[in-house]
Amino acid sequence: MKAFIHHFKFEFLAGIRNKQLLLLNYLFPLGFYLMLGFIMVEINPPFRENVVPAMVIFGILSATLLGIPDPLVNARENGIPFFGICLGMQCAAIEFSRNILGHPEAHTTEINPETPFPVIDIMEKQKEIKNMGGTMRLGSYECKLDKNSKSFEVYQKDMIRERHRHRFEFNNKYRELFEASGMRLAGINPKEDLVEIIELVDHPWFVGVQFHPEYKSTVRYPHPLFVGFIKAAIDYKNKN
Repeated sequence: MKAFIHHFKFEFLAGIRNKQLLLLNYLFPLGFYLMLGFIMVEINPPFRENVVPAMVIFGILSATLLGIPDPLVNARENGIPFFGICLGMQCAAIEFSRNILGHPEAHTTEINPETPFPVIDIMEKQKEIKNMGGTMRLGSYECKLDKNSKSFEVYQKDMIRERHRHRFEFNNKYRELFEASGMRLAGINPKEDLVEIIELVDHPWFVGVQFHPEYKSTVRYPHPLFVGFIKAAIDYKNKN
């Protein structure tokens, strides 16, 4: 909670100085989620069933972080397509740690610094930094894909570059445990040896990415991960 308050304070103060930033970061997304969650369901009742399954938004993220019964579990257990972006990927790792690896106390140190199972943690080289301003992992970074992964299937190449905006990472301490339990580490940053993509092995589409594919996606040229996710959602709908 403390981390969230600091993050919100920083973003809000930046927004006061830059009205366009405030509009893009808060007012526009808030209006969009209100429309998505309330208005569209009233206008078109089937919208609730037809909207892309398990897209990670505020409710799902909050559910995992707060330990509330989780749509992530439903997606993982029932083959429902899931696509987690940044914190969404981290939530998928937390849920997997709690319910598959058997560590109910698993968490991110961004939310619970005292967790005994910090599956998501700050980068080692940043732990001694006291003033965190300007230390986020920003910009474009390389990612090497596992050729057996769904990510490689949609990208059709083994080396990609994606844009980032975050500070906390998947904890490399748990890599072997995750892989042994059925979670493929499908994308690795070769320079920093950081996990960029996770995928459930025996699942039609359960993909989490640490980067932000939406930064490189347009209406005319949609990002391959979004295309793959939508295809998986359509396949799921047609089969069910």
